[in-house]
Amino acid sequence: MRAKARVRVARLEGGRWREVVDEVAAEAPLEIRLRYREEVAPLGVLLRTPGQDVELAAGFLYTEGLVREPGEILAMAPCTDGSLPPEERENVLQVFLRRPIPPLPERRFAISSACGACGRGEVLDPARLGSAPPPPLGVDPELLLTLPQRLQEAQRLFRATGGLHAAALFDQEGRLLALREDVGRHNALDKLIGWAFLEGRLPLHGHLLLVSGRAGYELLAKAVMAGIPVFCAVSAPTSLAVALARAFGLTLVGFLRPGRMNIYAGPGEPRS
Repeated sequence: MRAKARVRVARLEGGRWREVVDEVAAEAPLEIRLRYREEVAPLGVLLRTPGQDVELAAGFLYTEGLVREPGEILAMAPCTDGSLPPEERENVLQVFLRRPIPPLPERRFAISSACGACGRGEVLDPARLGSAPPPPLGVDPELLLTLPQRLQEAQRLFRATGGLHAAALFDQEGRLLALREDVGRHNALDKLIGWAFLEGRLPLHGHLLLVSGRAGYELLAKAVMAGIPVFCAVSAPTSLAVALARAFGLTLVGFLRPGRMNIYAGPGEPRS
């Protein structure tokens, strides 16, 4: 299944209408099923851009606290259930676990601004996220200002479709290590964290994260769990994201654009 699709559209340009072929980002459901021996448990359905499905599932399981080490996963593969037509099997991913299936969260999906999360004290509790604050990382603001351009240059699918979010991981020198794109900003970050998880790179201490959209609580929580000390966004953060960054000692940068940025948490943040 492709990450983009071609559709015919009517385009108004220069005062004239014409029919053209345009490329749009592909979006399709991915059902994740956990398996341990003969036991099967549907985890939920994510709407994603096809591609890096294994990384997406791994990152999602890790940031949901369902697995902690790559060795807990024996294998991941599309469903071979004969009851599904061949064209739908690639939209069902089976995750074979080494240990019994853990208790699944009732919500079955990552916290979002649509579900209300819970009380402020609970969402800022380190024990709830199951992760310790990452060691602080000092960064040169001039280096941060170079990251958005590097992100744009690497967004191949966004240039083709204009409809994808991105999450990019950089080292302390500003070198791009990995980038993932998806129609969902949570999915893009889960794909990136899933890549690091499967490569045995977690925790990502000493790294910088840049996302193409806003910085919400749920994305900050994923970064905390991955051990990322510096979170940058080209758009705005939310109030709860700022509180979470300050509670865990993260550097949170918003509105990172050429020549400008706001520091909401970390070195340089206002003290009042």
